[in-house]
Amino acid sequence: MKLALTTTLSLVASAAAFTTHGVPKATRSVTQIHETKADLEVLAKELNPFVNFYDPLNLAEAEFWGTSNEATIGFLRHAEIKHSRVAMFAFVGYCAHANGFKFPWAMQMDGTPFPTETNPPVLWDSISDNAKWQIFAVIGFLEFWSELSTPANKHYMAGGRPGDYPDFTSGEDGIPHPVPFNFYDPFKTANRMSEEKKKRRLVIEINNGRLAMLGIMGFLAEQVTPGSVPLLTGFVQPYSGEVMAPFTTNVIGTPFGLN
Repeated sequence: MKLALTTTLSLVASAAAFTTHGVPKATRSVTQIHETKADLEVLAKELNPFVNFYDPLNLAEAEFWGTSNEATIGFLRHAEIKHSRVAMFAFVGYCAHANGFKFPWAMQMDGTPFPTETNPPVLWDSISDNAKWQIFAVIGFLEFWSELSTPANKHYMAGGRPGDYPDFTSGEDGIPHPVPFNFYDPFKTANRMSEEKKKRRLVIEINNGRLAMLGIMGFLAEQVTPGSVPLLTGFVQPYSGEVMAPFTTNVIGTPFGLN
């Protein structure tokens, strides 16, 4: 989603705001994401006691790619948390752009300012391809780093905690320069939180993420198909472009004669 890509970088400092990465090993198990179907059923009641556990496709019993059920649940939970965080970034970014908020300094080295457009998808289309490629390059690195499995960070399908983002480590086995801040707890304040507070915030993050996924897709659906979301009719501006395409031209298909 093009809006999610831009807002991911603009709000990346708050990524993983309510996960438990960085907490001392002895206290991390309390806020661990559940990785069995029974635990998911318990978590579902904590998230929404009215809906409870809802899995019409029986994904909680699946075994993707020949892996175990626990590994599959880890994959699904990590995917949900990741998409939830991007959706929260996108929703906030959408609201900010739609209300005309932008940085006061130049967007590019040549002095090009940030667009004044208040229709978020149109705003994205007005950004240069060079700027978009820089965004994709950073996102690609963040995705690569998130998949690392090290002695200090197990992969979410191999016993690690879904949603846990590895710390930026420096040295021979890490980034070849100092990195003062991490995604989670950049100012080292989490150790002062009680375990109950951490658990409550984790539930809040999951609920907010699910709501944000519905919210941002509702915005985009109404823009592309006016009237499809009656509550937003007349509230968001229409958009006639391809909302799921990151570029205004088909950069992959053009060499093959495809538009």
